[in-house]
Amino acid sequence: MERLDEELLETIADLHGVPEGSFNIRKNGKLLARNTNTDIEIVSKTDKDGIDIIVKPGVKGKSVHIPVLLTVGDFHDLVYNDFYIGDNADVTIIAGCGIHNDTCGDSVHDGIHTFYLGKNAKVRYVEKHYANGTGEGKKQFMPVTKIYLKERSAFTMESTQLGGVTYTDRKTFATVGKDAQLIVKEKILTDGNEKAITNFKVNLRGKNSRADIVSRSVARGSSVQDFRSNMIGNNECFGHVECDGIVLDGAHIISVPKIDAVSPEASLVHEAAVGKIAGEQLLKLMSLGLTEQEAEDAVIKGFLN
Repeated sequence: MERLDEELLETIADLHGVPEGSFNIRKNGKLLARNTNTDIEIVSKTDKDGIDIIVKPGVKGKSVHIPVLLTVGDFHDLVYNDFYIGDNADVTIIAGCGIHNDTCGDSVHDGIHTFYLGKNAKVRYVEKHYANGTGEGKKQFMPVTKIYLKERSAFTMESTQLGGVTYTDRKTFATVGKDAQLIVKEKILTDGNEKAITNFKVNLRGKNSRADIVSRSVARGSSVQDFRSNMIGNNECFGHVECDGIVLDGAHIISVPKIDAVSPEASLVHEAAVGKIAGEQLLKLMSLGLTEQEAEDAVIKGFLN
């Protein structure tokens, strides 16, 4: 791998060299490296670009890395990845995409990820998006995540947009079964003329199903963020949606949380708060010797952690 590849992998997947266990690294629409084993099998699709990741029943304490790199302009990468998580498995899946674009052509990655969790299965899914480069070409992500949770399964999604992304339109759909649980932790930072759209639709279908979606975002410059969620309670269930944002400079944040209690046994809550950094926070940090910019950066870092 080139030095640029290594730097992107370190940023989006915390990789320092070749990972242990199963992994699939994709670069500019082609397979760069892969390893598969009997616990977690990775198989290329035959009808379209993408892979099937098959976690065998009962596998615990294992991880799989599936990062994507784009280092060229005028390129649109579209990949379909399906995850089949066996009953009673407990694994960590580390994804994400890094773009480096020094050209005037656009770099675009669309990742369509579908998760099928068996009974009692648990998944921690970590997805990071990051872009850099000096070119005028756009750096865009359009990820789609579909999650199907069977009885007593649990899915935790940690989604982070680290910066430099010109445009992103993130869609997440989930169906939560009996006694199953969905947890989403989203963090987004935008600056300049960047725009980030987030759209969640969660169907709490099973009895005693639960979902907790928390989004924290910071918008700087003249960037725009648009957060929308739709939580549907079709049974005795509990759902919570929270969207907190900090607006700086001439940025703009829109938040539209929606809850739909189809069943009278559904308990659904939504919260939304958008505002600026409190002046007393900055003054306190500046009294400790920080400049105004350093104090602002410290508040933002703490808010997004």
